[in-house]
Amino acid sequence: MTNALIADDEPLLRERLASLLKNLWPELLVTQARNGREAVELFDQNEPQVAFLDVHMPGMNGIEVARCIGGRAQVVFVTAFDQYAVEAFRQGAIDYLVKPIEEQRLAETVQRLRGRLQAPAHAPQPEWETTLERMALQLRDKLAPRPWLKWIKASVGATVRLIPVEQVIYVKSDNKYTMVVWEGGEALIRKTIRELADELDPERFAQVHRSAIVCLDRVSHFTHGPGDSGELHLKDRSDKVTVSRSYLHLFQQM
Repeated sequence: MTNALIADDEPLLRERLASLLKNLWPELLVTQARNGREAVELFDQNEPQVAFLDVHMPGMNGIEVARCIGGRAQVVFVTAFDQYAVEAFRQGAIDYLVKPIEEQRLAETVQRLRGRLQAPAHAPQPEWETTLERMALQLRDKLAPRPWLKWIKASVGATVRLIPVEQVIYVKSDNKYTMVVWEGGEALIRKTIRELADELDPERFAQVHRSAIVCLDRVSHFTHGPGDSGELHLKDRSDKVTVSRSYLHLFQQM
């Protein structure tokens, strides 16, 4: 029996990963930790062979947990950052997963983990301290507190207007344009959805589709749609925002 530890301070994402692992690796015994300190305690108690660690946790983050674990387990990092951090992970960690986790991508990770666990005991392992120190330096700026976007520059007719982010209801895009829907109407913006996802406060805004971001305060309820999709209904508005399969886990308990 192989034991695994999942450490993530977001319950829905933690449960999502555990559920996917159950399907892909049925004999895996999974323990869940709500934060970094609990992860270290549970690791010492259960001595799992595999650890899935969220990089950005309050208190003790995933990199600090990995330092405590050392080379005693195969570590997979989970991150919301898909740019600078990803390149750092490639330098030595066994693997990384970008949120929201896709089943096909996780299947590749599981295959890689099984190969590592079946390898001879004398097989070379990553130089954990050097690797993790390098990752910590590269991620320092990404994980530090950052000022979130407060104003969005948008075109309204022939006028360029500054829209307060607190008035934004949702943002959507098609092949040519990105449009912000706010309390004062609709306007075209130059930023892409990808750029906005990095600049908007994740406590208030969530990407729910590759072409849509919604303000969570403006959501009244969620309904399941046909197949693997859903819809967000907005307060005091008739329009709806589509939720794609990759983001359904964010609203499963609504």
